[in-house]
Amino acid sequence: MLTVVIIAIIIALLFDFLNGMNDAANSIATIVSTKVLSPGVAVLWAAFWNFAAFFIFGVHVANTMGKGIVDPNVVNPYIILSALIGSVVWVWICTHYGLPISVSHALIGGLIGPVWLTYGSSALVVTGIIKIAVFIVLSPLIGMILSFIFMAITMRLFKHKHPLKVEGVFHGLQLFSSAIFSLGHGGNDAQKTMGIIAILLYSVAGTNDFISKYLFDSTMGFHVPLWLTITCYTVIALGTITGGWKVIKTLGDGLAKLKPVQGFCAETAGAATLIGTALGGIPVSTTHTITGSIIGVGITKGIKSVRWATAKNIVGAWIFTIPCTLLLSGLIYLLMSQLLNL
Repeated sequence: MLTVVIIAIIIALLFDFLNGMNDAANSIATIVSTKVLSPGVAVLWAAFWNFAAFFIFGVHVANTMGKGIVDPNVVNPYIILSALIGSVVWVWICTHYGLPISVSHALIGGLIGPVWLTYGSSALVVTGIIKIAVFIVLSPLIGMILSFIFMAITMRLFKHKHPLKVEGVFHGLQLFSSAIFSLGHGGNDAQKTMGIIAILLYSVAGTNDFISKYLFDSTMGFHVPLWLTITCYTVIALGTITGGWKVIKTLGDGLAKLKPVQGFCAETAGAATLIGTALGGIPVSTTHTITGSIIGVGITKGIKSVRWATAKNIVGAWIFTIPCTLLLSGLIYLLMSQLLNL
């Protein structure tokens, strides 16, 4: 059993790495598109702020992932292993083809699948799943509305300023907006892997002396150990450094051509959404949020300025993520159950 747990933890950290790799685009798409920073420098900037979230946020999102989606008492290491394998496969495929899907929702679908197929709907935390489903719609809408408002206000404040002067001002400000967006990204997404590993350790700590002694104190009930928090923040930052360059191109240039002032408004709106949901313990998608924010600033230049064909492809990937990972991880668990007589 210990071997299975270790393998699951390694795969979970791989997932965390891929999360940073795919979602690097969310943190730096606008700042690269506006040429404020080169891609190489931008990923280092984003990675630093991903990790800095460790010093600011609690573990509200991790707690939701660990006990707010499925009943933690029915979870076993093989369920977590199946969830992670299904999620990693889906994320890798989408990253390979440059689709900025929600890594968060891949993990959520992967967790729901084995539990639902094995124990039925009674083992699901319906209220938590509904909250996540609602914010699948709300997070991009909030990002879009906020970025539209920020952009409209900015245009009014600077309408009599020379365009080159305005661009110079927002070149510097975009460093700030990119930093706070990366902060929100780390505070939301790193915690999702923490929650998955924490529920895995919780499910076996009472029956394994090594885990109970060194990794997870079962007398404390469900919690997120400090070593796990530091590890997950570090790994997602390393993933961000590698970058998902095809995804960066899709988000940075594929939705709308941006200038620094528009990049600043999009990132600030996205950051406000992510930080608010992280503090509220709601695991939202950074991909959805920044995409909605980019569309919001694009609309201020006119509906036709947004490349709706690209947006349509992205939304299609969103729609299929939870169903695909749910089925994929569920089938993996059923196959595993047959082979191992679980």
